[in-house]
Amino acid sequence: MATIEHSEIINAEPARVFELLRRVEDFADYSDLIRSIDTLGDNRYRWHVRAVGMDWSFDVVVTEIKPPYELAWESLEGVKNQGRYQLREVPEGTEVSLTLSYEIRNRLMEKAVNRAAKPLVGKVSRQILERVEARLNE
Repeated sequence: MATIEHSEIINAEPARVFELLRRVEDFADYSDLIRSIDTLGDNRYRWHVRAVGMDWSFDVVVTEIKPPYELAWESLEGVKNQGRYQLREVPEGTEVSLTLSYEIRNRLMEKAVNRAAKPLVGKVSRQILERVEARLNE
């Protein structure tokens, strides 16, 4: 599996940041690439994403919820992936670290996705965290 990491500091306390990250269904509001997220119940969600010129859909389940410091998930169907947000209090507010691992089973598709994935995930992660911070400052 390929792994991508990204972190940023948000000017807010961990509990406030975690509360917004915990609302997975709202992530579509935080990134231009996330078309929609359907709530399936039991901490399960269906993501609809438009990336690298293609539409992607995958189901995930939230596997760990440890307020206000950790939120983890893994895919159930579609693109195989797993991720984790870890929050840490710092003098400036909260450092939010994202670790995302994924696997593409089609070799041709994998090469294209791997080239685009790191900057793409970085862009999505930055958008999400910037918009979370903006919402906290409203």
